Amino acid sequence: MKNSREIMEILEAYDLTGSYRAAAELAGCDHHTVARYVKMRAAGQAPEQRRHRERAIDAYLPKIEELVVRSRGRIRADVVHKRIVAMGFTGGERTTRRTVAEAKAQYRLGRHRVYRPWTVEPGLWLQWDWGWGPLIGGRQTILWCAWLAWSRFRVVIPVWDKTLPTITACLDATLRRIGGVPAYALTDNEKTVTTGHVAGIAVRNAEIVEVAKHYGMTIRTCVPADPESKGGSEATVRIAKADLVPTEVNLLAEYRTFSQLEAACRVFCEEVNGRVHRETKRKPVELLAEERQRLHPLPKAPFTAAFGTTRRVNWDCTISVEGVRYSVPHRLVDTRVWARFHGDELIVTSVAADGTAAEAARHRRGTAGTPVVDQSHYPPREDKDAERTPKATSAQEAAFLMLGPGAASWLVEAAAAGTRRITAKMAEAVALSKLHSPAAVDRALGTAAITGRFTEKDLLSILDYQARQADAEPTRPGEDHSLQPGTSAWATFGTTAPAPPALADDITGDTVDLPTIDDAADGDR
Repeated sequence: MKNSREIMEILEAYDLTGSYRAAAELAGCDHHTVARYVKMRAAGQAPEQRRHRERAIDAYLPKIEELVVRSRGRIRADVVHKRIVAMGFTGGERTTRRTVAEAKAQYRLGRHRVYRPWTVEPGLWLQWDWGWGPLIGGRQTILWCAWLAWSRFRVVIPVWDKTLPTITACLDATLRRIGGVPAYALTDNEKTVTTGHVAGIAVRNAEIVEVAKHYGMTIRTCVPADPESKGGSEATVRIAKADLVPTEVNLLAEYRTFSQLEAACRVFCEEVNGRVHRETKRKPVELLAEERQRLHPLPKAPFTAAFGTTRRVNWDCTISVEGVRYSVPHRLVDTRVWARFHGDELIVTSVAADGTAAEAARHRRGTAGTPVVDQSHYPPREDKDAERTPKATSAQEAAFLMLGPGAASWLVEAAAAGTRRITAKMAEAVALSKLHSPAAVDRALGTAAITGRFTEKDLLSILDYQARQADAEPTRPGEDHSLQPGTSAWATFGTTAPAPPALADDITGDTVDLPTIDDAADGDR
């Protein structure tokens, strides 16, 4: 196919020479080419228009156009190729792709979207959207990206999830950073904002409506599957991801902790809000000062859902969050608190009767099955051994425990050892206290508890032994007494050994004399 300049050179050569072959020699082409372009000019046709040639795929053009129209221009060329191959097409996939592209171009012609510039007013629109953040410790973070449509002021906050408490907390933090409340907030159709659509009308989540009422604003959503209707927040997400997400392009260092990512987001917001915007030719932070005059006043107290989800404090001074138990101060037992995750920490907030909110506890994120407990949340225990102190529940038990501390020790140790017939042995001890003194029986019981003697006659044996030891006079060794063993056993060492006694023969009954040491020395065997 010749371009326009080459075609003009061919026609000029023909007008100069009046011969096909001479014009072909001057233009450097075949004389049939010169004849074709001359005839096309004579017939009033555009010489640069390419003549359509019959193709094998022309027979399948109606089917291709049907598939493109039915799919509204979204069908892929490889899918079309499989369909027409099944119908008998023998050409290559490249031909199919070119034909499908032409059909899609014709379909879009006259159906493309016409945009009208959006002229915004100060104090009206706030937009927010979500973007995937970097990985921290193998866990995916999420970026809350919000901006004011008029001043182009941006706010980026990293979070771990997109739950309603997190959205409320981010919205509250954004409005307080802005310094006021706009009239509308535009976002996407997520379940936390829109529960569904009926006849094309978005049905709002009742909880997000309550949040909007608290701040005095209206929540609006874009057209489903149409990011162009909130392009400002989409652009903010792209810019934030380009600067904050570590990739091979921006060469950012990895974020080891969540606090590092938070610091990076604050630095990013300061940079983009402090430089001149290419549309307004002014700094967003300067325009924000003007837009604040048109914003609604911000409530002093945030919406309670901004503190997280509600939890009831159990009697063991703990709350359960994601299957993990976290301790709270004991003064909050059987009350309602709010819990939410901020980075790697769980923040527990309590609200007093006058509406004053205060942070009650802060814990590191725990793992399931392992409670996270702060000992300072529990009152000090005055008597830690009170649980091991026996308490009488009947007259027989009271009579036994009145013997003294030895009786209480015996009961604790005997129960721990699994002693049988404890009540009968307790009654026996009470009976013995009438024969002996209660102090003697209590002493014997204490000795039995220490030595672990809990059988039937052990108490009586210990009483008898202690009684005899008390009646006997004490013996004191003299000066000539020593515990050091003597050497008298070595007095005969080296002397002649005495003759061994005669032994009787087991068979004959006669006595047999054993040889002495001297006989063995003489060689007698």
